[in-house]
Amino acid sequence: MPIGVIESLDHEARGITRLDGKTIFVEGALPGETVEYASFRKKPSFEIAQLVKVISSSAQRVAPRCPHFGVCGGCAMQHMDPLAQVGVKQRVLEDSLWHIGRVRPEHVLPPIQGVSWGYRHRARLSVRKVPKKNGMLIGFHERKSNYVADIQQCEVLPPHVSRLLMPLRELFSALTIADRLPHIEIAVGERCTAFLLRILEPLKTVDEKRLREFAEQHQIVFYLQPKGPDSVTLFYPRPAPRLSYTLPEFDLELDFRPTDFTQVNHEVNRVMVRRALRLLDPKPDERIADMFCGLGNFTLPIARSGAYVVGIEGSEALVRRGRESAAVNGLNDRVLFDTANLFESSEDSIAALGHFDKMLIDPPRDGAVALVRSLGKNGPKRIVYVSCNPATLARDAAILVTEKRYRFVAAGVVNMFPHTAHVESIALFEKE
Repeated sequence: MPIGVIESLDHEARGITRLDGKTIFVEGALPGETVEYASFRKKPSFEIAQLVKVISSSAQRVAPRCPHFGVCGGCAMQHMDPLAQVGVKQRVLEDSLWHIGRVRPEHVLPPIQGVSWGYRHRARLSVRKVPKKNGMLIGFHERKSNYVADIQQCEVLPPHVSRLLMPLRELFSALTIADRLPHIEIAVGERCTAFLLRILEPLKTVDEKRLREFAEQHQIVFYLQPKGPDSVTLFYPRPAPRLSYTLPEFDLELDFRPTDFTQVNHEVNRVMVRRALRLLDPKPDERIADMFCGLGNFTLPIARSGAYVVGIEGSEALVRRGRESAAVNGLNDRVLFDTANLFESSEDSIAALGHFDKMLIDPPRDGAVALVRSLGKNGPKRIVYVSCNPATLARDAAILVTEKRYRFVAAGVVNMFPHTAHVESIALFEKE
């Protein structure tokens, strides 16, 4: 078998080596290691290989904490020291900015990070009835597979949720609709833990009884989703505690539904919001836009600073949630939430919103290319861009710098998903 020296990691946390001018991506290998590998996918310009043996180990290599690591697809980097993971993500960000956008920030921000374990307050787990696997499986998919990983615990879920994986398997295997329950959504708030069951058939009376007993025994809340997201209903208990998270620094509590998008890592989210507000530096009576605002994760903290905020979001459900939270937190007079498809932004549609002194942009993975191209000469003097995809951030940063004449002041990573290759980041642009 071939032997190679690993130069770096790619954006999927695979080790990179080269053989006769061809790039080899070695899963499970770390920079600086000499490894033996076996290729399982070969293309003219690259190969993808699995690690066979570590001949010379990296000082950054650690023993994975989870016994399911390597099979379960939920994590990709547990074999690497957590601090080193952050360094890799910073390099992925900087490399993407330069190689894709040909831009570099004037300053690199210190990374935002938090606890490495038990951080994941949101997750979707697949459910499969498999008689050969003791009846029922609940977990993430196996790596590069549609099979559900046979896990008994999960180190990135909160401990109280991880401890419920095996009891949930027993509960679901006893339901009459066990083979009609494809997945569950986990949503951990600060007042309760909710499990949303996606059911393809109505529950029988005996199923309802079992769910109620389980909810009472383990102090959790069950929601049901028989069809699309609009069909989600609270099942038990009724009434249920608020499903919410807090931003204590801004004296805010935001309610959400189990299917709403919220950040999975509450601790890191709080630090990220604080960093974004510090970079944005909102002043009383400034008019600020929060684009792709969701349910108001940044909108309401900006409003708490005294600025007037317009939050724009494509999802009507999230806009309703934002309005409800603005009312509950006493910010109706400082916030306007509205619905618009920002992926179809034009100069006219953005100009129709009026002048903004500053802008925060927090798009999904596709980025905000239409929006940044629509900014006119009288655009905001400062933009804070929160990204979950370094490639689309690099593309949009290039537009802001080369076409819209913004300075690329600073950028840094946000380690929202420890032990995964997922790279979040935050960037600051100022009008020249």
